[in-house]
Amino acid sequence: MSHDKGRLDPFVAGIVIITILILGGAVLFGTKTGATTQVTADTQVVMSVDSNRYDWGTIDLNGGIVSKSFAIENKGLTPLKLYDVKTSCVCTTAQLRTASQTSPRFKMHEKSSSVFEVKPGETAELLVEFDPAFHGPSGVGPITRTITMNTNDVKNPVLSFNLTANVVKK
Repeated sequence: MSHDKGRLDPFVAGIVIITILILGGAVLFGTKTGATTQVTADTQVVMSVDSNRYDWGTIDLNGGIVSKSFAIENKGLTPLKLYDVKTSCVCTTAQLRTASQTSPRFKMHEKSSSVFEVKPGETAELLVEFDPAFHGPSGVGPITRTITMNTNDVKNPVLSFNLTANVVKK
């Protein structure tokens, strides 16, 4: 039996390479799926929301997507940061817009590491869209959907919007 000192066993080398590839993939996948965003609260941010509730009333199951816009104003001296936007159901999307930028559409199961900044004196629009046909005939009846997001406003660290409707089949 001969022992080659200084030579790496091919089996061990294979295990090391596979481990590195798995860990590298986990790190890459973790950053793609959105690691937790770190944003520092800011006492100079003053956020104002025109309303955080809306009722679409009675809507037709097959009437197409309905939408509602909410205004989010930064009345502070430093940028308002909005992040970790989530919807309560896959039938609902949320998107942030200002005059100079538009976020991706946020959905229920998507985690985003992006931070949407609203400049001092600027107003962002939160556009919420609901697809009443998404759940098919079982989606008839009263619904409540919620959009949540985190902010860097010390007084309002979590922002929540509630939307309701009664879905009917006409």
